Amino acid sequence: MKNVKNKHGSFRPTGEEMVMSKDQTWGFAILVLSVLGIILYGWFVYGWPLITLQITAFLAVALVLVIAAWIGYTMATTPPPAPLEPEPASTGQAPIGTTDSKTKAAA
Repeated sequence: MKNVKNKHGSFRPTGEEMVMSKDQTWGFAILVLSVLGIILYGWFVYGWPLITLQITAFLAVALVLVIAAWIGYTMATTPPPAPLEPEPASTGQAPIGTTDSKTKAAA
């Protein structure tokens, strides 16, 4: 296997050894489909602007509201976490090492 140093200083396989991994294949497919989607969307906006923008606005608002509903559902159905330790009983005095304005004024 022959490796060649590229301009960034890392090595990469060349020639027949240069095979894309599964993640790279998926990434390339997403790239191509995204560019085709942009071109198709532009064609729709140019050909049928009103209905295309209405559908786009509806889907955008619906997506935001679905995410908000999901967050609300999750918050409503998740039990509160158990306290880490019980809270100490209040004695009316400030903890040692802290100062408050009443203590400074009396001194």
